[in-house]
Amino acid sequence: MSTIAKVAARAGVSPTTVSHVINHSDRVSKPLRERVEAAIKDLGYQPNPQAQSLRTGRTNIVAMLIPDIRNPFYPELVKAAQSELEVAGLDMLIFNTDVPGGQSQDHGREYLRQIGNKRVDGLIVGDFALHGMHDALMRVETPTVFIGNLPNHAVDCVRIDDFGGGYQMGAYLAGKGHRRIAHVTGPSFFAEAMSRADGFEQGLADHGATPDPGLRFEGSYLAPSGKAAAEWLLAGHGGDLPSAVFFGNYLMAAGALAEFYDRGIRIPDDFKVAVFGDQPQLEYVRPRLTRVGNAPAELARRATRMLLERINGTYEGEPRSEVVSCVLREFETA
Repeated sequence: MSTIAKVAARAGVSPTTVSHVINHSDRVSKPLRERVEAAIKDLGYQPNPQAQSLRTGRTNIVAMLIPDIRNPFYPELVKAAQSELEVAGLDMLIFNTDVPGGQSQDHGREYLRQIGNKRVDGLIVGDFALHGMHDALMRVETPTVFIGNLPNHAVDCVRIDDFGGGYQMGAYLAGKGHRRIAHVTGPSFFAEAMSRADGFEQGLADHGATPDPGLRFEGSYLAPSGKAAAEWLLAGHGGDLPSAVFFGNYLMAAGALAEFYDRGIRIPDDFKVAVFGDQPQLEYVRPRLTRVGNAPAELARRATRMLLERINGTYEGEPRSEVVSCVLREFETA
């Protein structure tokens, strides 16, 4: 079994120097550090993580809360954050609060308690994971970054420009000459969903297309509500279909597209379709959906870098807020 003493003997240094290389490599000159690292590799030495934690006061673990592991948006967040953390030598714990399951606040409180007990180095919260309990972040002592809109500014946050992205799409569709446009929003109790919807309707209005409340359907952000929206549209407006439909997220669009296909509706021949969101999965949807948004990975990368600045002490100021702009991408459907 390899030990620090054996590594020190192989490298011709003291055990203290080996410990510095493992825990505080910036304190050791590059030639000495490389000699110790070579000895560690040759001997296959594995530092004891519990002992390291006691010495450094760090666990090298970051927790991440997400609201729905089945929604493709959140695995993309996790993947990008994990990649950034790996480069920094940190591992990740993932907690799914399961907002669609209806017990997210119970899960959120329990997971925050566990996170406190595990003494993680940092926490990333994926938007709706703590829906209805943002004030709990005021009491979290762990460095934390929130992905989404955080009205109380309790911690650092990074969010997408929901209003701006919605506005871009409204202006785009109106600019294409559309005047009767159906609008499938996210749930009204999510501020981000309403900001997205308000931006879209403002974009329509500013460019000559008056929003029609009779063509607005409130969805849940889940695929079944997209199917329900398609059924509502065809049942109530089948004789006078709008010229375009805008969906507030990818999952609702996917549910609706499946229903349209089953009903013999041809997209984009019968009407145009556009969506808010730019997940990688959209690259495999045909016909290609015209979309506005930004990649979830970009949000995660920015959030993780902000968190690492907190963990490493390179930023200790007031909570920051970053806004990621949306990009509109035109494809076959609109």
